[in-house]
Amino acid sequence: MILSMSGVVLLGIVVFLFFRKDGLKGTHACTCALFGFYLSSTAIAPSIKAGGASLASLLGGIRF
Repeated sequence: MILSMSGVVLLGIVVFLFFRKDGLKGTHACTCALFGFYLSSTAIAPSIKAGGASLASLLGGIRF
């Protein structure tokens, strides 16, 4: 719950900054779509959340 809530807050801030500073471009629209999936409770939302968790795990496991 903490990870998904912080993800929603982070994506919300990013969407707000994209909208205010740069206009809304294609990549920004993808971020907005992810934000929408995290906020919604559709049947595909758990898959999107699992993908986000897997990506976070993958990025967290990279050693420099």
